[in-house]
Amino acid sequence: MTQQGYLKQHKTKKKQRSSRKPSQPQEFTASDGTPIFVGKNNRQNDQLTLKTARKSDYWLHTQKIPGSHVIIHSDDPSDQTLTEAANLAAYFSKARDSATVPVDYVQVRRIRKPNGAKPGFVIYEGQKTLYVSPNAELVEQLTPHA
Repeated sequence: MTQQGYLKQHKTKKKQRSSRKPSQPQEFTASDGTPIFVGKNNRQNDQLTLKTARKSDYWLHTQKIPGSHVIIHSDDPSDQTLTEAANLAAYFSKARDSATVPVDYVQVRRIRKPNGAKPGFVIYEGQKTLYVSPNAELVEQLTPHA
């Protein structure tokens, strides 16, 4: 019946999983020593925001612009650390070349993921907004040099 076109033949595809472990978010250090983590793709963003971050950590993301999730590993970051993390969020977004970028920030406890949403998609409320200009030199200063 398959040969005559009455039934479809099921093709079996096996996805090959690589033996490498998944890439990790990039780690930065704020000028006051606070660790800041930046997800580089939707899966890292999901893992970082929903699994790795503590509820008291701060989450940053460009407002209405695709980009990286940024986590400040602190429950009370300084204004300087918030500004540096906002700069990272703006730099690692589609708005990298813009003059001024709005970056929302909120504690991780105010973030939730809708059922069935794509990786990296979250909903949040109670956010505050910082306006920053992406600065490659500042990103370079915050990058830990091995």
